[in-house]
Amino acid sequence: MKEIKAVIQPVKLQKLRNALVALPGFPGMTVSRAEGCSPPIEHQRSRLDIHAELTDFSPKVRIEILAADDQVAEIVQLIQETCQTGHMGDGIIWVTPAEGFLRIRNGKSG
Repeated sequence: MKEIKAVIQPVKLQKLRNALVALPGFPGMTVSRAEGCSPPIEHQRSRLDIHAELTDFSPKVRIEILAADDQVAEIVQLIQETCQTGHMGDGIIWVTPAEGFLRIRNGKSG
């Protein structure tokens, strides 16, 4: 089992949700608001003051999905293809191991 996390542009959320729920066996997801920034391009760094570096964040959406190992590659690829515009700030995806989960509603584990 893995946890897939992604930070994406808010305008891509509906399109991504539609694509994910169409996947057979999609396990569901958690969505939260986030703010972030890309690393500055080196030649821009000298022009930025510390205040700008600490306050220049843009709105993002964070997606979290717990998925079976055999679903991870397909979900990651779908997120990347759906959310990519080719511009800075498209977001990031990362995958970490998850030991399991417990559904609060019924106590079933996975």
